[in-house]
Amino acid sequence: NTDDILDILANYGVKATFFVVGKEGEWAEEMYMRIVDEGHTLGLHSYSHVYEDIYASRDAYAADLLKLQDYVYALTGVKSTYIRFPGGSSNRVSRTDMQDLIKYLDEEDMTYYDWNISSKDAEGQLSAAQIVDNALEGIEKSDTIIILFHDAASKHSTVEALPLLIEKIQAMENT
Repeated sequence: NTDDILDILANYGVKATFFVVGKEGEWAEEMYMRIVDEGHTLGLHSYSHVYEDIYASRDAYAADLLKLQDYVYALTGVKSTYIRFPGGSSNRVSRTDMQDLIKYLDEEDMTYYDWNISSKDAEGQLSAAQIVDNALEGIEKSDTIIILFHDAASKHSTVEALPLLIEKIQAMENT
């Protein structure tokens, strides 16, 4: 859905951060470049997204992350230092102390981001209206919001929700 999402963002003049995983092939390479060329931020999620592998140890996490960083850099020329942990920084699946991984990122001059609002689009087949409602819930409680969405082939409702959500946010007084 990346092409559709980028088209929608361009239509509304909105920039986003894409925390990417290690996808290979011509289509993926084109998407990484399009993200960069259109002025969005290219962040790092994980190369494999296999929790039990990447969270097995600090070294395993670092190897997976650096593989993605090197891969994206080779394709785009962008050496991203923006990270989103798979499952977030407070996940309960890591066998490694998350504070140790955060310390590692600090040592490497990398910055991690969590979300403060979830669209909950990863929690099954939600309608576009449900995704919009989830994303708007609590939006007034913070000056800075980071809304979590997922760009996956099965997430058509996310694509449908995006224009509706953008229009609602842009209509708010403080945006």
